[in-house]
Amino acid sequence: MTFSICVREQYEDDEGTEQYRFGVAVTTRLAGVGTLCPFANEYGAVATQSLVNVNLGRTGIEYLEDGLAVGDALEALLQADDGESQRQLHGVDKNGEFAFSGEECKGWFGHTVGENYTVAGNLLTGESVIDATAEAYEESKDEDRPLAFRLADALATGHAEGGDKREELHVQSAALLVRDTQEYPLDPSYNDIRVDATETPVVDLQETLALAQEGHEMAMERYEEEYEEDEMTD
Repeated sequence: MTFSICVREQYEDDEGTEQYRFGVAVTTRLAGVGTLCPFANEYGAVATQSLVNVNLGRTGIEYLEDGLAVGDALEALLQADDGESQRQLHGVDKNGEFAFSGEECKGWFGHTVGENYTVAGNLLTGESVIDATAEAYEESKDEDRPLAFRLADALATGHAEGGDKREELHVQSAALLVRDTQEYPLDPSYNDIRVDATETPVVDLQETLALAQEGHEMAMERYEEEYEEDEMTD
């Protein structure tokens, strides 16, 4: 399973209350990666890949919700996993980051941990894919754009650097999730986007994001008062 990025961002809402958002994005040269790899809630974000064990992601974010630190949660899951040597698992919570790459993952494989983010990948053309993805996110942190778009752009940079080396596999996919501690009248639809089967996954992800943002803005313009009052009518 190719490469992914997990991110934590801290911000203040309009009332000056401290909030967090967590995001995860992934792309691979297989179909349906959004059903397997990315997991996020208001407590953190986790990605499971290489020889995928979906329960590592599902249980990982449940552990974060229960109050475990991301390192403690994911290390405990790996220690109980007989396939640990073939797994990649990484993520973030409010206070930290964690990344693991088993010694039997297929090369090139590896990960990096930065301030507030993690990036990991396997079956890549080289380490530069991870570095480029991380650098693209780092450069976007001060931009006034939704995290979902910046995550997709980070994937695009890694993909342009070489991405998944299995060029014989033309059916590809990409996905992203973003979750906030802040509550909204209507959660932005562009925070949960998947492209399940295509030959151009990252471009399609970016185009779908733009359409989803347009649709969200139209819905809020038309129905914002009804959403806020929770009395939406036809």
